[in-house]
Amino acid sequence: MRLVAVLILTLLSRSVPAGAQGKPLQDLDAYITRSMAEWRIPGLAIAVVRNDSVVLLKGYGVKRLGAAEPVDERTLFAIGSSSKAFTALGVAMLVDEGKVRWDDPATKYLPGFQLFDPYVTRELTVRDLLTHRSGLARGDLMWYAQDLPRDSVLHRVRYLKPTWSLRAHFGYQNIMYLAAGQLTARVAGKSWDEVMRDRILTPLGMSSSNTSVSELHRLPNVATPHEEVDDTVRAVPYHNIDNAGPAGSINSNVVDMAQWLRFQLAGGKVGGKPLLSAGAFDETHTPQTIVRLEGAWKLIMPDAHFAAYGLGWLLHDYRGRKIAQHGGGIDGMHALVGLMPEEKTGVVILTNLAGNSLTHALMYRIFDAYLKQPRKDWSTELLKGLEALEAQAKAEKKSREVQRVTGTSPSLSLDKYAGTYADSMYGEATVGANGGKVVLRYGSMTGDLEHWQHDTFRSQWRQRHHGKAFVTFGLDAGGKVDEMEVEDLAEFKRKPEVPDTVPALQLAEAALSKYTGSFAAASLPVTAEVQVVGGRLKLTVAGQPPYTLIAVTPTRFRLTGPADMPAGFFLDYTMKGERIDHVTLVQPEPQPALTLLPGTTQ
Repeated sequence: MRLVAVLILTLLSRSVPAGAQGKPLQDLDAYITRSMAEWRIPGLAIAVVRNDSVVLLKGYGVKRLGAAEPVDERTLFAIGSSSKAFTALGVAMLVDEGKVRWDDPATKYLPGFQLFDPYVTRELTVRDLLTHRSGLARGDLMWYAQDLPRDSVLHRVRYLKPTWSLRAHFGYQNIMYLAAGQLTARVAGKSWDEVMRDRILTPLGMSSSNTSVSELHRLPNVATPHEEVDDTVRAVPYHNIDNAGPAGSINSNVVDMAQWLRFQLAGGKVGGKPLLSAGAFDETHTPQTIVRLEGAWKLIMPDAHFAAYGLGWLLHDYRGRKIAQHGGGIDGMHALVGLMPEEKTGVVILTNLAGNSLTHALMYRIFDAYLKQPRKDWSTELLKGLEALEAQAKAEKKSREVQRVTGTSPSLSLDKYAGTYADSMYGEATVGANGGKVVLRYGSMTGDLEHWQHDTFRSQWRQRHHGKAFVTFGLDAGGKVDEMEVEDLAEFKRKPEVPDTVPALQLAEAALSKYTGSFAAASLPVTAEVQVVGGRLKLTVAGQPPYTLIAVTPTRFRLTGPADMPAGFFLDYTMKGERIDHVTLVQPEPQPALTLLPGTTQ
């Protein structure tokens, strides 16, 4: 039986030229080649399933721009958010087994899971995790730019403030899909990756597919991601998103994805045998959340009258038919899986250029062919639509340029903006200043800051495909920087600088006694005492905790104390021979220095 199964999969996996498929697809080869040039896509692979038969498997173009290696039907691509349907299916299987219920609170299966609003924490259901209606906007850079474990990402989402009320608005949410994946792992007793492999990929015969880019370096047939940067298509590295894997980390090829199409069009069956009940499967294709047809959604569903989100699937009408589809975009890659269930027709398109809509154009072109509709140049139409959206974005950018206040300068010298900034959800970001240059670092992202206006700078991310972002610093009442707002990221609070506790100078314990004594200000009610305690100099100021003196020079000591104590406190000794003439307590600006005299009482 295993030999027969392998033989069947081998036969289904052979490259089937488009021109050999009869009338519906006879001109598809030329159309794809021409359209790839228009969209500047280096490589593309496509599969079409019709009536449970794989009628097309083919690769076009190259794996990497400038190289000769061609894409074929077995070339691996990242499928991005097309992975969400796999995650939703994994949950549906648990529902089918009675281990999970769709409308149970998510916290029943994820103890400790918490959102910003206690009401939402209590009411959020398993179904809500998969339907983009949690009320939360994305918050993606928290996991994208940092190497955080999955559970740490889920812990931090409690600090993400809601944008909408629960179930009031469709808001695309990757972290909720991560929660669904972690729920699956907890209930199944194995990782999400193992559940995907054991319960879906292996039974479907998707033997080349995996759930992590960490697997790709040892594989021979892998497409390279590409991005359009400064109007030039460039190769970029794969980005590891394992910490949000259930939202989009699957890699596959069209041979494997054709089996996914067959499974979906068969209503959840493999070889005529169901992997789950019809009811549990159908729920994934059932509308759950209304999607407004506006902006980019209108672009990719131009003929739709209404749209909704199911469980891992975007659902809409097309020429009187129901369509279930889901795109997937991650650094340098864009994919699309599309189903027309009533016609038993499905298509998957994998590309190695981010942000293109040729995937949707080809889906509609193929669906039109099987619906016997007049041929329409969907590629040109969607390209014009995308150009219109880009023109709008450029107009907004130009408007911002016009509104820029010229002739201003930062309020402070550039070194005063340097420091560490923190946010409960996003963690830490650092700003460094050196030689007139200011650099922002957040996780894996590094940006060079150029002054824009007042205390606002513009960051050019060194990973150029991330574009630019505005960074605005806020000052406190004392004129010091105390916060930093990074556009499309977060408002960070500046952390107090931690004093250096490592002595620059080692003093013998016998020499410490000459620094001891009682001191007081001549005109203020301030007294202090320096003692040797445990072999270290300790300063006690009335009404304050003790401070440790760290030698910087024989006459200058840095003060350290509570963990949140800022840097900039020093005690300077002025000596006359071996005798203390006076000490000066140096405080961070704008606080004044304070002179203390030995043995003086008020």
